[in-house]
Amino acid sequence: MSKIHSSRTLCTPRHLLALSAVCAGACIAQGAMAQEASDSWKFSAGLGLVSQPKYPGSGDTKTSVLPMLSANYGRYFIGGVPGAGVPAGVGAYLVQDAHWRVGVGLGINLDKPRKQSDSARLNGLGDIDATTLGSVFASYSDSWWKVGGNVITDLGGKDQGTRVSFDLEAKYSPMDRLMLTAGPGLTWADGKYTQTFFGVDAGQSARSGLASYTAQSGINSVSFNLGASYQLTSQWGLGARFSASSLRGDAADSPITEKKSQNTFGVFANYRF
Repeated sequence: MSKIHSSRTLCTPRHLLALSAVCAGACIAQGAMAQEASDSWKFSAGLGLVSQPKYPGSGDTKTSVLPMLSANYGRYFIGGVPGAGVPAGVGAYLVQDAHWRVGVGLGINLDKPRKQSDSARLNGLGDIDATTLGSVFASYSDSWWKVGGNVITDLGGKDQGTRVSFDLEAKYSPMDRLMLTAGPGLTWADGKYTQTFFGVDAGQSARSGLASYTAQSGINSVSFNLGASYQLTSQWGLGARFSASSLRGDAADSPITEKKSQNTFGVFANYRF
C-alpha cells in the first residue's frame, strides 16, 4: 500500500528513517554547490518526489513531496548535504580540496522516524520521537570513483544510538552534463539504535502481543545505489536516485520487520543562485 503526502522535511539522507531514505539522491545538486569554496553566499532551492518505506522495516511505502533548501558560505553550510547523514541542519567542511571532503554536521528530524499509527503491527509499541543528530563525515573522490562514510549519533537523548555508514560509488559521464553513478553501501548500528527501532521490551510486548526481542549491534543494512544527474543549465539541474536496501542481522529478524527489502526512489529538480 502506498500513500502520497507532503512533508515539512527540507532534505534528508538515504534511510535516516530509512529517511532517512532519501532523499539520498535528491541532494546531489545541493551538495555540489555546498562543496564549492567561496567567499560569497550561494543558495539552492528545489523540489523532490520520494518513495520510501513508511518506517524502518515497513512493508508499506509512502510518497512524499519534499522542498529542498540550502545555502553555503565558504566552508559553512545550512541545509541538507549528501554524505553528512543528518537532516537539514548546519555544519562545516573541515577539509576541502580536489579530492577530500571532511566535515561535521548538526541536524534535527522535523518529524518522528516512526509513529505507532503507521501500522497495525506497531500498536502498543509507542512512537519514536524526533531527535537532534550529530555527524562526522568524509569522502575521497577521483575522476571515476568515490568512497565516503559517516558516523551519526543521537545527541538529543532519544535512545537512537550511533550508526556508521560506508558507500563506494563509480562515476561515468556518457555525455556532457550527464553523470551516472552506481555502487554498494552498508550501515552498521549499535545496540541502542537497533533496540529502539527493532527491539521489543517487556512493556511493549505486553501491550502489543509481540514476543519480547532484544536487538543487538551489527550490520544493519546493505544496499546498492544508482543515480543520475543532468545539468540543464549552469543553474538548473535534474536528478534521480534509486537505492535497493536490505535489512540484515537483528534488524531483519525482528518481529517488527514486515519486509527486509527497503527500497527508496527519488527524483528532483534544483535551481542554484
